[in-house]
Amino acid sequence: MMKKTLSRVLIVAMALGMLVMFAACGNPGNGGNGGDVGDDGGSETLICGVTIYEPMNFQDDEGNWTGFDTEFAQLVGEKLGMEVKFQEIKWENKYSELESGAINCIWNGFTANSSDDGKKRSELVDFSYSYMLNQQCVVVKADRAGEFASEDDLVGKTAAAESGSAGESFATDAIGDSGTLITSTSQISTLTEVKSGAVDCAVIDILLALEKAGSGDYADLAIADITLDSEVYAIGFQKGSELTEKVNQAIQELYDEGKLEELAEKYGLENSLQLDTSFAG
Repeated sequence: MMKKTLSRVLIVAMALGMLVMFAACGNPGNGGNGGDVGDDGGSETLICGVTIYEPMNFQDDEGNWTGFDTEFAQLVGEKLGMEVKFQEIKWENKYSELESGAINCIWNGFTANSSDDGKKRSELVDFSYSYMLNQQCVVVKADRAGEFASEDDLVGKTAAAESGSAGESFATDAIGDSGTLITSTSQISTLTEVKSGAVDCAVIDILLALEKAGSGDYADLAIADITLDSEVYAIGFQKGSELTEKVNQAIQELYDEGKLEELAEKYGLENSLQLDTSFAG
């Protein structure tokens, strides 16, 4: 009789142990935002969705992530006591990656005052303070730059843009029904399309264009003299995420300490750095 009672006790104890283990493994972290939950209810890991985009996020010769946004995220992580990881994504999948919890945020030169599929991006994500000025620009073969003096010159052209980008939205409207749009998986690959002659022009972020056009492999490319509307970069979080407020506080501290300015100077972006704490998308 005692043996049977002891066996039942052992079985119950093992079952309780299994339940505890499954509960621990099944915790999605931060409301399913892709990180482990810390004692304060916040995520111990900040997973940033990125693409290759110099000078914001790119990899060095050893494969380590670097760039302004990369180091910016790491500084914020230090402030919040969080480990920062970078997950390369397809830009067109940025919202689904965020909603699935594969990433905690979109931190990759994310143009905040733009739209996707007719919806303002601020309707799709919560944005941090905006921290950098940007604009779209048109990149062409240098020997054809004279052909592109205004937006009207883009009508009917074949243009390349990154799928899901602000550049795609602008290019679609600019070339009109008589034009052809070719989408790429990254902004940098659109420059290859221009260089090869497959397209007349590419529409990309000016910060990338300034880094690449006219030098190195893209020495034969130039930024057309077409001035487009100003944009701003901000960090995108899931709607209602507690991370937004925490990151904003860290951004403000880094700005007040002069560390953001130092980082911007490191990457030649000091003239583009502009913190707007009133920005809400």
